[in-house]
Amino acid sequence: MEKYVSGFAFEGLNAERIEALQPLVDYIQGKVSGNDKVRINFICTHNSRRSHLAQIWAQAAASHYGIPNVFCYSGGTEATALYPMVAETLKNAGFAIQVLSHGNNPVYAIKHAENEHPVIAFSKTYYDAFNPVGEFVAIMTCSQADGGCPFISGAEKRIPITYEDPKASDNTHEQADVYFERSRQIATEMFYVFSKIKK
Repeated sequence: MEKYVSGFAFEGLNAERIEALQPLVDYIQGKVSGNDKVRINFICTHNSRRSHLAQIWAQAAASHYGIPNVFCYSGGTEATALYPMVAETLKNAGFAIQVLSHGNNPVYAIKHAENEHPVIAFSKTYYDAFNPVGEFVAIMTCSQADGGCPFISGAEKRIPITYEDPKASDNTHEQADVYFERSRQIATEMFYVFSKIKK
């Protein structure tokens, strides 16, 4: 994964994306400066693609930069299933992935480092018992969830950081490339955010 991460180019982020990411930088910095826990809940419509990618890359970024007490979550306005291509894309990026249970909504353990806890990934609603009930920031990773959820109970702050849905490429010959590009975009931006945090 270190080789993958070393290829991130923050200078490729345009001013519009940097502006969109700054409120998250500010939120995290405020928590870190106050020695508080940082809870980030990435929310999308189905909790099947973008929100999981953002959760997992953000947790990896916090670990990479040594930012303590960061806990990343994800949820949807409804639950479906983590799309298998997401797990495959993360595996190709260097994550260790174990399927804990199969079925309509499989559960995965996704590790970014040998000595760190895995992220337990499965599709769930943002208000699922697995997620925090308060003292967290809600990151809206798709415009549909942002527009469809005017109120996120328990969130201290709500920040839209939206991404195009790779779902449009499903079952096409472009699928692997599209998922790779979306994963890399999200990864680059989450690593940019945590690179800005002063301990």
